[in-house]
Amino acid sequence: MPCYFVTGTDTDAGKTLICSGLLALGRRQGLSTLGLKPVASGCDDTQDGLRNIDALTLQAQTRPELPYDVINPFAFAPPIAPHLAARYAGRTLCAADLESALSAPLAEQRDLVLIEGAGGWRVPLNDEEDIAVLATRLSLPVILVVGLKLGCLNHAVLSAETILRDGRPLAGWVGNVIDPGFAEDKRLYEDNIRHLEQRISAPCLGIVPRLPVSGHQALADAAANHLSLPS
Repeated sequence: MPCYFVTGTDTDAGKTLICSGLLALGRRQGLSTLGLKPVASGCDDTQDGLRNIDALTLQAQTRPELPYDVINPFAFAPPIAPHLAARYAGRTLCAADLESALSAPLAEQRDLVLIEGAGGWRVPLNDEEDIAVLATRLSLPVILVVGLKLGCLNHAVLSAETILRDGRPLAGWVGNVIDPGFAEDKRLYEDNIRHLEQRISAPCLGIVPRLPVSGHQALADAAANHLSLPS
């Protein structure tokens, strides 16, 4: 079962957009899909309980469908680092608990499974563990989402080097334009992409521009047009 851990160069790099795009692409190719968000902070308090927009977006691209609590087993209201959100809620996060919560959905047979991390590779779960430990415990290859903006070269190369140093293979990387001004100078933009291709020892799965659509399904479908699935 192709299963990948998706991390970003930073918070708001576009992990959810890229995950939803890859899942939409998989569905377009007739694959069964599963998008998981093990831990999410920044959840809204609804009549159904705490709900996170990123997790809801992944749930919408999951076929066959699964309940929300399976997609996002650990949900917290404050939009802050997960370990702090959990602490303020009187709870403790650890990689073993996240792995246990994912065991049932991962036991299902799906053609494409994406597990979206929280923030970047080194976002803490507790005082000793980072979210990266989950990828290690599950022996997953990693897809790196690079938020294309000023400073992205440093963030991307450091993230890629750290992932590999932690013993996780890089299945690929995706560039996501989050700063419209970044792509205004075509020559500079292309030079930056070329540098990333040279420095990241993994295939580029696509470059997603600023998308002129709104709504999570429309965004997923539009992103899918710029992506390829890892081989």
